[in-house]
Amino acid sequence: MSDTGRQNLTDKASDALKPDSEKSTLESLGDSVKSTGDSLASTVEPESHKSAPQKTTDALSSNSNQNTDSLLAKAQNAIGLGNSGNSS
Repeated sequence: MSDTGRQNLTDKASDALKPDSEKSTLESLGDSVKSTGDSLASTVEPESHKSAPQKTTDALSSNSNQNTDSLLAKAQNAIGLGNSGNSS
Protein backbone atom coordinates (compact mmCIF):
# COMPACT_ATOMS: atom_id res chain seq x y z
CA MET A 1 0.00 0.00 0.00
CA SER A 2 1.89 2.94 -1.29
CA ASP A 3 0.78 6.53 -1.63
CA THR A 4 3.59 7.37 -4.04
CA GLY A 5 2.95 10.56 -5.95
CA ARG A 6 0.12 11.60 -3.64
CA GLN A 7 -0.18 14.77 -1.57
CA ASN A 8 -1.00 14.36 2.10
CA LEU A 9 -3.67 16.40 3.86
CA THR A 10 -1.11 18.79 5.41
CA ASP A 11 0.39 19.65 2.00
CA LYS A 12 -3.04 20.20 0.45
CA ALA A 13 -4.14 22.38 3.36
CA SER A 14 -1.01 24.55 3.28
CA ASP A 15 -1.39 25.05 -0.49
CA ALA A 16 -5.05 25.97 -0.08
CA LEU A 17 -4.59 28.32 2.89
CA LYS A 18 -2.14 30.66 1.18
CA PRO A 19 -4.08 33.10 -1.03
CA ASP A 20 -3.29 32.95 -4.75
CA SER A 21 -2.51 36.66 -4.67
CA GLU A 22 0.44 35.93 -2.34
CA LYS A 23 1.85 33.09 -4.45
CA SER A 24 4.58 33.58 -6.99
CA THR A 25 4.03 32.36 -10.55
CA LEU A 26 6.34 29.44 -9.82
CA GLU A 27 4.37 28.52 -6.67
CA SER A 28 1.06 28.66 -8.54
CA LEU A 29 2.46 26.50 -11.32
CA GLY A 30 3.84 24.02 -8.78
CA ASP A 31 0.47 23.80 -7.01
CA SER A 32 -1.27 23.17 -10.31
CA VAL A 33 1.16 20.41 -11.31
CA LYS A 34 0.92 18.74 -7.89
CA SER A 35 -2.87 18.94 -7.90
CA THR A 36 -3.16 17.46 -11.38
CA GLY A 37 -0.72 14.68 -10.52
CA ASP A 38 -2.59 13.92 -7.31
CA SER A 39 -5.93 13.75 -9.14
CA LEU A 40 -4.46 11.43 -11.75
CA ALA A 41 -2.91 9.19 -9.10
CA SER A 42 -6.21 9.09 -7.21
CA THR A 43 -8.13 8.03 -10.30
CA VAL A 44 -5.63 5.36 -11.39
CA GLU A 45 -5.02 3.81 -7.98
CA PRO A 46 -7.79 1.38 -6.88
CA GLU A 47 -9.44 2.16 -3.54
CA SER A 48 -8.24 -1.22 -2.21
CA HIS A 49 -4.60 -0.10 -2.62
CA LYS A 50 -4.98 3.24 -0.80
CA SER A 51 -4.00 3.75 2.81
CA ALA A 52 -6.69 4.84 5.27
CA PRO A 53 -5.27 8.38 5.54
CA GLN A 54 -5.23 8.71 1.74
CA LYS A 55 -8.85 7.53 1.47
CA THR A 56 -9.79 10.17 4.05
CA THR A 57 -7.84 12.88 2.24
CA ASP A 58 -9.49 11.94 -1.07
CA ALA A 59 -12.94 12.03 0.52
CA LEU A 60 -12.32 15.43 2.11
CA SER A 61 -10.95 16.90 -1.11
CA SER A 62 -13.66 15.41 -3.33
CA ASN A 63 -10.94 13.51 -5.12
CA SER A 64 -12.48 10.10 -4.84
CA ASN A 65 -11.62 7.21 -7.12
CA GLN A 66 -13.57 7.02 -10.37
CA ASN A 67 -12.93 3.27 -10.70
CA THR A 68 -15.96 2.36 -8.57
CA ASP A 69 -19.68 2.88 -9.01
CA SER A 70 -21.37 5.78 -7.27
CA LEU A 71 -23.66 5.10 -4.33
CA LEU A 72 -26.65 5.78 -6.59
CA ALA A 73 -25.40 3.28 -9.18
CA LYS A 74 -24.79 0.68 -6.45
CA ALA A 75 -28.33 1.18 -5.13
CA GLN A 76 -29.79 0.87 -8.64
CA ASN A 77 -27.77 -2.30 -9.23
CA ALA A 78 -28.92 -3.75 -5.91
CA ILE A 79 -32.59 -3.46 -6.88
CA GLY A 80 -32.01 -4.49 -10.49
CA LEU A 81 -32.53 -1.09 -12.16
CA GLY A 82 -28.97 -0.48 -13.34
CA ASN A 83 -26.23 -2.35 -15.09
CA SER A 84 -23.75 -4.10 -12.82
CA GLY A 85 -20.85 -1.92 -14.08
CA ASN A 86 -17.66 -2.06 -12.03
CA SER A 87 -18.95 -2.20 -8.47
CA SER A 88 -16.48 -3.23 -5.83
